[in-house]
Amino acid sequence: MGIADTLTARFDVEQHGSDLRTELVAGLTTFLAMSYIIVVNPAILSEAIRIEGYGQGEVFQMIAIATILSAAIATAVMALYANRPFGLAPGLGLNAFFAYTVVIALEIPWQTALAAVFVEGILFMALTAVGAREYVIRLFPEPVKRSVGAGIGLFLLFIGFQELQIVVPDEATLVTLGGVFGNPWAILGLVGLVLTFVLWARNVTGAIVIGIVTTSIAGWGLTFAGLFERGVVTPESLPSAQYDITPLAGAFVDGLADVEPLTFALVVFTFFFVDFFDTAGTLIGVSQFGDFLDDEGDLPEMDKPLMADAVGTTAGAMLGTSTVTTFIESSTGVEEGGRTGLTALVVALLFLASLAVIPLVAAIPAYASFIALIVVGVMMLQGLVEVDWDDPAWAVSAGLTVTVMPFAYSIADGLAAGIIAYPIIKVAIGELDDVRLGQYLIAALLVVYYVLQTRGVIL
Repeated sequence: MGIADTLTARFDVEQHGSDLRTELVAGLTTFLAMSYIIVVNPAILSEAIRIEGYGQGEVFQMIAIATILSAAIATAVMALYANRPFGLAPGLGLNAFFAYTVVIALEIPWQTALAAVFVEGILFMALTAVGAREYVIRLFPEPVKRSVGAGIGLFLLFIGFQELQIVVPDEATLVTLGGVFGNPWAILGLVGLVLTFVLWARNVTGAIVIGIVTTSIAGWGLTFAGLFERGVVTPESLPSAQYDITPLAGAFVDGLADVEPLTFALVVFTFFFVDFFDTAGTLIGVSQFGDFLDDEGDLPEMDKPLMADAVGTTAGAMLGTSTVTTFIESSTGVEEGGRTGLTALVVALLFLASLAVIPLVAAIPAYASFIALIVVGVMMLQGLVEVDWDDPAWAVSAGLTVTVMPFAYSIADGLAAGIIAYPIIKVAIGELDDVRLGQYLIAALLVVYYVLQTRGVIL
């Protein structure tokens, strides 16, 4: 039996309606879509992490290595243990909270913040092992589970439009159409987006990968031809690899040694809350898109991908990075046909390979990477057809889930809005018996959390 046959058998590829080539392409697609995190995560965290005797550029490289290793570990667990095509890495939003709120604003040492992430990961591992996380997620109302994919799609669209500078900030209306055709960045992104949509519409395998690579090559070609200076449509400089991360890895131990109990508990709780609902929303949304959900809208054996997420968070904190979570960009690989852990294994191996070619990975302009978000965002809107819009409880719950995500810039907040709305409308129309006790309890706890959070009582 050859390597190909061994891999196909190990991941039950044929039983999942896929094949080796499709899984490989899907893994490459997911990696390219989420590879920006290798640069973006250290760019954010290096604002807060300062290591004596090392410059910010050196710290940047340490965090980049920690980012790659934590992503590879978590995604490998997803592949080999859960057999799901999901990629994991340090999450956007959570890293910004880590850097700008916890370390910079609250002046909590970065080592202590890493300790909070480590504790969060341990808690998640324990709760996942006893089935508590899966139980809570199964309590999510069905309209929320059926609409979360479309909500994530709109969120992806919003992020993609901003990154391509097609949509820009506006003082009067918050956002508005940017000066697209006066902006080389936006023009290249838009041309790449059109190319990718055309390829996808013609059922070209690897359409998203081709779009990303072609757009990147176009940007570099125009730069080398002298039409633009470095830094306009290509990165201004490419970092060299910094492989010694010993000053960063293990720093969480020092953080555990000196904590203020109340503040530390609040930081842990906030990381815990946002990661719990972000992960739940991503898993359900991507699973809905890949047709992995059962008739009740649940992901079979959900405890396994949840455990991969928990292991990744714990390992990431030990290595020196913020919370690791399942990436919504996994949808790109699922769209390419990825259905098994072989897709995730390819992602993990490509992350490891990027240790040797960090400058090459960093050479992909952001506008090329974010093309994938817009393409997949449009595709994920198909989940809206699964919502019973004639049922008031479904309409309100699903409608809020879908719209709050992009408007609040948070998967967690969108889920919470739908979860809270469902029992309220059910009671209003006299169908309170349709709501389970656990659903009332989760809604009540979320109300308490948001009252305290929006009043500034908790982080």
